Amino acid sequence: MALGTFSLICHPQTPAMGVKSVSVAWEARGDALMLRYRVDGAGGLVLPAPAAPERHDDLWKTTCFEMFLGQAGTTYREFNFSPSSCWATYAFADYREGGRDAEMAIAPAIVIRREGDAAICEVRLSRAILDGAVCAGLTAVIEEMGVDGKGGHKSYWALAHGEGRPDFHKRSCFTLQLAAAEAP
Repeated sequence: MALGTFSLICHPQTPAMGVKSVSVAWEARGDALMLRYRVDGAGGLVLPAPAAPERHDDLWKTTCFEMFLGQAGTTYREFNFSPSSCWATYAFADYREGGRDAEMAIAPAIVIRREGDAAICEVRLSRAILDGAVCAGLTAVIEEMGVDGKGGHKSYWALAHGEGRPDFHKRSCFTLQLAAAEAP
């Protein structure tokens, strides 16, 4: 069952340098949830070095693809997927409150590849993570090489942005409504 492909919006306070667009394809297949993040204009994209596929914090400090799953009330979970193949997941009781590491029964499989001037990051997850989720936010932190040839220029992409600085934790960013059919 396919949910669709969604275009992310660059936050106006953090314009990209060379990246033209970021999109996410969401597809549920059997017991798997497949996310395919596509970055067009990725010639200057900074990618972290490949690493063992294990849990790590602070993945958002460089190019990182993310998903937020809102549950009824104010609780939500944050998922970080690094092109290095590292990942992290956190559970929150309310907006940035009660943050703690959350367990994943099955670790995500993350693969990055180039396709022309695009970078594609495919993430395979257990569809069980959707249990209890009513909405989702799809986001990306994109780091590009600066004019000096060094990394450090970041842009922040999401389905929607709230007021002020980029903040993916705002519930107003969780605009993807999940149908009951998407649950396991």
